[in-house]
Amino acid sequence: MTDSAGPPSDPDRPEATEGGGQQDGTPQDGTPKSGSPQDSPPQGGSPQGGAPQDSPPQGDVSQEKGPAAAEADTADGAGAAGPEAEAGAAEAAASGEAEAGSEPAAGPVRGEADGVQTWADQPKDAIVAARRSHWLRWTALAASFLVLVAAGVGWWMYKKLDGNITTDTSAAAELKAYEKERPTPVVMDAQNILLIGSDSRAGDNRKYGRDDGGSQRSDTTILLHLAADRKSATAVSIPRDLMVEIPSCRTGDDEKTRERFTQFNSAFELGGTACTIRTVERMTGIRIDHHMVVDFNGFKDMVDAVDGVEICLKEPIDDKDAHLELPAGRQTLNGEEALGYVRARKSLGNGSDTERMERQQQFLGALVNKMQSNGVLLNPTRLYPVLDAATKSLTTDPGLDSLRDLYDLVRGMRDVPTEQVQFLTVPRQPYRNDPNRDELVEPDAGDLFKQLREDKPVAVVPADELEEAERDQERGRDGKPDDAASESPTPTPTYSGSSAADDLCKQ
Repeated sequence: MTDSAGPPSDPDRPEATEGGGQQDGTPQDGTPKSGSPQDSPPQGGSPQGGAPQDSPPQGDVSQEKGPAAAEADTADGAGAAGPEAEAGAAEAAASGEAEAGSEPAAGPVRGEADGVQTWADQPKDAIVAARRSHWLRWTALAASFLVLVAAGVGWWMYKKLDGNITTDTSAAAELKAYEKERPTPVVMDAQNILLIGSDSRAGDNRKYGRDDGGSQRSDTTILLHLAADRKSATAVSIPRDLMVEIPSCRTGDDEKTRERFTQFNSAFELGGTACTIRTVERMTGIRIDHHMVVDFNGFKDMVDAVDGVEICLKEPIDDKDAHLELPAGRQTLNGEEALGYVRARKSLGNGSDTERMERQQQFLGALVNKMQSNGVLLNPTRLYPVLDAATKSLTTDPGLDSLRDLYDLVRGMRDVPTEQVQFLTVPRQPYRNDPNRDELVEPDAGDLFKQLREDKPVAVVPADELEEAERDQERGRDGKPDDAASESPTPTPTYSGSSAADDLCKQ
């Protein structure tokens, strides 16, 4: 029983028992009061005289409350009032969590009135976010896998093509030994490449003729000039029977041949590629930058890689030596037929090597046109079989012995207009001492070599048109004064030939 002079009793404040002890601060409904530890130690205090009680336990209210405060506490749902009580509650809660093993809270407990998403709305958003994250993760994984596969395939293709090419180091060493006698380049960005078609009968090529112990001759030799601006390409055929000066060359047996005046294709047979290059450089004064040697199989495979080349025949062909039998008219030749067509000589025309070279030029023009018109050079999937076929039977100098070098060369040519891809034969006539051999026609041949050496343009027209133009020029010259003719600009040298834009079926 409390003193009448003491403060009024507070139902929320723990009372002292008769034994001087304090109640445990638990409300009558048995619920622990918020902000007060359940096991607080007993407080000391006087049961008589209304003396103030000792200070409450840590975390409890430090001063007594009036009726208004009691009503506020009751209305607040047993929560402690004021910032100090709130701090005490937080400290007690932390203490309780520590005693309970510091178990984490189950999640947000505040409601929508506090502006925080409640657990009722959480599952749907979590599922959507999880599905989106799952989809993005698998998409990224699939894309990465495809990139890796593509990179692996690309690398395999590159290494395969790169490994197909054979490097001719012996020719490079031989040319280096004769560097002082070689021509000096005039236009640095222009490219002069010597293309040599080997007619070796060794190995798979023995069915095309007698195998002389694996010997080889230059069945076809073409000097390809690429202009510095890459807007034109001129391919000049050199007759195999052309009489030329061949320098002293080193043979495969490491012996030296004597300098001689003989037919051109003997240079390749005697001294290989290096001897052929030195012979061309001596004849033309043009520095050869690179060379390529292609055998029969390489040519066949390239034609097959572009699905054949279309030609027109005025008469049927039946040539047992060339393994060729074709009807007249328009038709598409496969690799084997194309090889026989460009090699045939005895059964076509007058049987001369001159007509065969013209046929080779026309076919190569049709091949270039097919590759450009069908987008082969711009389509990697179609270009790969062509490169694979070419590199398998290709021997080059060290400057062109990688796929990157060849690709740069092809890329430089793919934008050349087909009408500016020109083919012609070096001006020649029957050799005065042997009509079965050829000799250069001067000054026409010298003018052609000078134009190419200085990277100046040349023009080609069909033979009949050239003859007509020459007759017109002669008639016009007879009717003009000499001073009028001297004032006219120097015309572009014109030669008999063809371009890749020519349609063989309209000739």
